[in-house]
This record gives sequence, C-alpha cells and structure tokens, in this order.
Amino acid sequence: MAFSFASVRSQFPAFQRNINGKPAIYLDGPAGSQVPLSVAEAVTKVLLHHNANHGGYFATSEECDAIVAEVRKSTAQLLNAPKDTEIVFGANMTTITFALSRALAQQWQQGDEIVVTQLDHDANVSPWVRAAEDRGVTVRRVKIKIPECTLDLDHYHQLLSPRTRLVALGAVSNATGTRNPIKEMIRSAHDVGALAFIDGVHHTPHLSVDVQDWDCDFFVCSAYKFFGPHVGILWGKSEWLESLKPYKVRPAPETSPDRWMTGTQNFAAIAGVGAALDYLADIGLAVIENEQIPYKSLQDPGTAKKSSEQRRDHFLLAFQAIEQEERRLSIAFLQELSKIPAVKIWGITDPGAVGDRVPTFSFTHASHSPTKIAKYLGENGIFCWHGNYYALPLTEALGLEPEGMVRVGALHYNTTSEVEQLVACLHQLT
Repeated sequence: MAFSFASVRSQFPAFQRNINGKPAIYLDGPAGSQVPLSVAEAVTKVLLHHNANHGGYFATSEECDAIVAEVRKSTAQLLNAPKDTEIVFGANMTTITFALSRALAQQWQQGDEIVVTQLDHDANVSPWVRAAEDRGVTVRRVKIKIPECTLDLDHYHQLLSPRTRLVALGAVSNATGTRNPIKEMIRSAHDVGALAFIDGVHHTPHLSVDVQDWDCDFFVCSAYKFFGPHVGILWGKSEWLESLKPYKVRPAPETSPDRWMTGTQNFAAIAGVGAALDYLADIGLAVIENEQIPYKSLQDPGTAKKSSEQRRDHFLLAFQAIEQEERRLSIAFLQELSKIPAVKIWGITDPGAVGDRVPTFSFTHASHSPTKIAKYLGENGIFCWHGNYYALPLTEALGLEPEGMVRVGALHYNTTSEVEQLVACLHQLT
C-alpha cells in the first residue's frame, strides 16, 4: 500500500464505535463517507473563532473570507479547474443542479432536446426533466445494458442530433459503481453543439478529476462523499457562469462565483471541505515521502499546501494510491459475494474488469428482500443501504421497484476482512 492503513483509520473517530461488542463495519460509504477528526476540528474552529458573515471590514469576517478563498483554490486544484473563480459552493449537489437547470433552460426553445440516462442518480435527471417540461423541450433517455448496468453507447450516439442542447451524464453510477466513458461522451455531445453536465458525486471519492482534460461544461460533486461536510460544489466554464442569468436576489454580486452562491453560505462547513482536501493531499505527500512510512494528518493545514502546483500533484498521487487499494477491494467483493449462489450482483461482475468500476455493489437475494437483509446486517453491525438510493431511473429500468436492491460500498479506509465478515453474515441469514 502507498499509505499506512493504520494511520488512515486512526484519523476517523467513527472506527472506534462498536455494535454489540464488535467494531462497526461502514459499508454505507456510497451515501456519505466518514470524516477525519481534522474536518470536525476545522468546522469547530470557524464557529468558535472566525464566525462572521461574508464581506465585512472587521477581523472575523476577513478571516472567514480568507478561509473560503483558500478552500476555493484547493478545490480548483482537486478538479484541475483553470480558475478558482469557477468554483461555486452551495447547499448540496441537488440544489445546485436545480438552480443551474432553471438558468440554463432559459436558452431552450420548443423543438430542442436534452439527453439524460437510465443509469443516473435522479438528481441528474429530474432537474433537467422539470426544466424541459417548463420549456416544451423533448427529453431523450439513454438505455442501459442489463445485467451489467452499463450505458448503451450506440443508443447514446443515436439520440444525439443538432437539436440536442444538453447531455447530463454521471461519471460513476452511485448504485452499481459503473464508470462511464465520459470523455468520449462529452466529445460526441460537443460535436453536435450540446453542452455537457457531469455528475461527479460518486466519482470524486474514488478517482481523480480533470475538468480541463474532459472538456465538460459543468461538473458537480459533494464534499460529504469525499470525507467532508455537507457542501455541494459546482464547477463551470467561465463563459457560462458569467453569461447565464442565475436566479438570485438583487443585492447579490454580479461577479462569479458570488452570483451563483445564493444566500448566506455555510462557512464553517466550507472550512471542513478544506480540511477534507488536506486529508487527501496528505495521502499524496505520503506517497512522495516514502511508501513504507506511515503518515499522519498535518496539524497545520498550511504545511500541507506547499505550492499550488505541488498540491495538484499530491491529489493525483493520492488517487493513484486510492484507486489501487480500491481495486483490491472490488476483487474481494466479487469473489466473496459469488460464494452465495442466491445473490445476484447488478453491474460489472468480471474481476478482470475492475478498472471499469469502483467498489460499490448492489445486489438482490433470491429468498430475502433488500429490507430484510439490510435490517439483519445492521443488527450485526454492518452498515449498508437498501432501496433505490435515488437511482430511481435504474431500478425502474431493472424492474426492481419498489423493493430495490441492497447496496454495499467500500472506500480506501475499508478492509478485505470487512468484506469477508459481510459475506459470513449473509451466510448466517440464509
């Protein structure tokens, strides 16, 4: 491993929790990760020492503004955004997407078309569908291939036309862990003159992001999925953030990103985002220093930043290490779950194709409902999800409503032993 696993786990107070005398097993990460202690400390520090609103000429307001500006720069480095003024913070990804859809739809006319997919979280479907309904715009939906739950790319290309104004694509499925070939799909969208909106919520905890290389027009993610608080993040090309008309109050600034950050922001939570990014950068620093030397989170976030150029490198190295570790976990999931004949995994099941997925797995059981399985696992200290996890277009396409599936997912702080305990518990149930 490129980082010390013990040092990673020691930074998360959640792993000290026991259920019925046994350590809790957090396989609920697809719905939100656990957070390092440093994240909670950063939030608390702002509330206790820098708590003020934006834009004042006094100490606490200036300090709060400086913290937000620094976090915006770090977020830009995470995404490889050309400008930090292209980073917008908001309540959550869903709220941001609804707001952007209202503004973007003002450019649409009857006869125009948009493209969404059956694989996406509904937060990347309903905002666009509702906006299209308001403007009399046709919605096209990309089909999936069953049971591997991958997008039908031939169908996607058939749906594109000169009438297409927007394609809304998920980089990674939050239900099945499928990685989509978004760079190719974005290029095809641009070929017909459409904009590309990328939902990166489930991508960002697992894989590096490069909005410049992908050449998408918009990208969204959520910090609570990558070890931070509940803060939504939007990146958009400057030409769109500056030319579109957001729904905002009149006194709000007309300059980006403030024109998109409607209402008072959660400044303390944004500080927590910065600490989460410091945590990720620390992993990259550990790779640089020595793969065999355990690392610890740096107490002074400034010492982790170095130069902006180095920080981008730290993120890239961190995600190389994370992806390597998570591929091991994906193989473990596939091997262990395959030992239960009654379990059906919906998604990519070939261990040789783990590079096409992240360690998020949804399954059904021939004899037990998702609700029953989730309750049983929860009683035994294994945290997971059941239902559709808002990936409603997918569960509808699979014919699995209203029960849905069981979803288990790993992050780099999970272990193969925890996967084995999951399967042992499933054997006990059956």
